[in-house]
This record gives sequence, C-alpha cells and structure tokens, in this order.
Amino acid sequence: MADFQANFRWGWNSYFDAIWHDGAVDGAVPARVIAQQRGFWRVAGGFAECWAEASGKLRLAADADAEWPAVGDWVAVEIRDGEKSALILEVLPRRSRFVRKSPGKKVEEQVIAANVDTALLVSALDGDFNPRRMERYLAQCWESGAKPALVLNKADACADPLARAAEIERVALGAPVYLISARTGEGFEELEKMLTPGQTFVLLGSSGVGKSTVANRLLEESRQEVQAVREGDSRGRHTTTVRELFVLPGGALLMDTPGLREVQLWDAEEGLAEVFADIDLLAAQCRFGDCKHEAEPGCAIRAAVGAGTLDQARLESQRKLLKEQEFLRRKVDPEARVEAKQRIKHINRDMRKVYRERNTSGKK
Repeated sequence: MADFQANFRWGWNSYFDAIWHDGAVDGAVPARVIAQQRGFWRVAGGFAECWAEASGKLRLAADADAEWPAVGDWVAVEIRDGEKSALILEVLPRRSRFVRKSPGKKVEEQVIAANVDTALLVSALDGDFNPRRMERYLAQCWESGAKPALVLNKADACADPLARAAEIERVALGAPVYLISARTGEGFEELEKMLTPGQTFVLLGSSGVGKSTVANRLLEESRQEVQAVREGDSRGRHTTTVRELFVLPGGALLMDTPGLREVQLWDAEEGLAEVFADIDLLAAQCRFGDCKHEAEPGCAIRAAVGAGTLDQARLESQRKLLKEQEFLRRKVDPEARVEAKQRIKHINRDMRKVYRERNTSGKK
C-alpha cells in the first residue's frame, strides 16, 4: 500500500494513487526521483531518502534515453539495506514530461523534467533577452502537458522592464507573466502566490538567466551555486550541474535544472499551434486556403505585418520552428522520410522534364 500522506510531501496525488493500486508491484513501494547522477537516482517517499540503481529488468526494457527514470518521475522501488539503498523496478506512467531533442547528432528525445504541473520559463531582462527563444520554450511546454508561466528576471538591470514585459505578454498569449528581480526580491510576493503545496514546478531557461538565484530565494537559503554572467553578452555558464527536486518552505516542489544551451523541439506540433494561435487565426482569413503568405493577394498575415499588428520576426520564428519539426519528422518517421524522398524525386523529375522541353524548343 502506498503511504499517501508521506508521499504527498513529494507530489503524490490521486492520479498516481489510482495507477499504483491498478498495478502495484509486489514488495515494492512508490518513490519519487529527486536527483540523478551517473547511472544512480536519489529517491524519496515514505522512507529515508537514499540512492537507487536500475534493476536488470528495467535496464533491458529501457531501450531509449526517454524510457529511463528522470527527475520528477514516480517509480516502484524495492528498499534494501534498511533503507540505505533501493532498486528501481519500473517507472510509473508520466502525467507530463518536458522533452527536447538530445543535443548533438543523435535523433532521440531527452526528458528534462517529468510530472511537472507548471514550468517556470525564466528569461533575463539584460543583454540576453530573446522573445524568440521563449516561443521555443513555450511550444515544448504546451506539448509537455504542463502549464507555462513566464518569469522575467533581472528587472533591476533593465531600463524599461514594463516595455519588455509587454513584449513577452504578446508572445505568451494568456500565460501568466511575472516581472521579478532575484537579486532584490522585487516581484517575488506575486510569484510565490502560485506555488501551491503538493504541486511541482520546474525552472527552465538558458544559462545566465538567474535560475539558481531564483531557486535560492524561493528556498530561503543558498542551496544552489551562482556565478556572474559575461559582461560582453550577458551569457552565463552552467552553475547548476544536476537536475534536483526540492521541497519549498510553503510545501510546493521546485525542480532546478542546468541551463540549456539549446532547446531543439521534439514532436511539438500541438505546442506550436498553441504558441502561434494568433497567426493561425489570421491565416484562416486569407483569401486563398493554400496561401503561402508571401505575395498572394488578400493575404491577412501580410496585411497584419504591414499594419504593425504582427511582428515579422514572430512570423519568421513560426516558419523556422515548423521547418525544424518537418525535418525531425522525416528523421524519426520512416513513412514521412519516404514521402519526402518521393516528393524530392518527383520535383527533380519534373525539373529535368522542363529542361529537356526547353532545350528541345531551343533547337527548333
């Protein structure tokens, strides 16, 4: 039997309780992964925290990186050595998961955070401010099943923070936006109102945006190392090196993550539709259903760009992210890859036909 009250401290709820009772493993207890380090996982629950390793069965079953336990996962564990260690037997079905394409050339998904209720997408209001990057984070967040909240840090280092907050609000399309300074504490009272006990929040953002400083202020102690950003471009270095889940003084759970140099989207079609819903709504008003939004007459999107109600950079951002998704789909989906190859083959064949006809007409 799962100890509901003891596990509630780590985010256990009726969803996981129902899953557990439907398929509980004999001799196992539920535990939450609160940290990960080189093939070992720190787990917590209705017992003393301890390090755990994967069982042989789990190692055989987990073919891809995404199937391995991630920080935030609930797992079935067998407690050993008088609660000094544990063996992870299986990963419970995830309620949400924030993923990205694995860095480098490998075409695999990487789970950054699991079973998150709200993702705090942190951006800094200094020289590294980038609304296009936030669109990327928002797309993957909507796809994950978690709710997004945008946190604009370093308000004290910005000449006009309200103007930049308004710019992000146009990108957020209704998601809450918080203007804060982790250094001075400005805006934290409003941010802390959303941190409900038992709910899991994750800090996500690039290196240097101040996630560790935000975490330390919310934890009310200096648990995470912080470093200054480079003066030239406000870019930061990794100070948080592992993903770790903490219980905040008010009872909410906070996951801090290493800064992400890049977030290449993974299967985020629905997330992109959420992020660019305003553009899709405009596209529905174009005169032609197959409008490319380039030079066609009656294009509502071009009209909006001309009127200044739609940012050209936002339109280009949507196009770029959609192209990334199409490229990824061809890499991952064999049928899509075949379709793409056939389409290219037909185009090349048609072009050769045009050249032949042109050459033939030129000889007459």
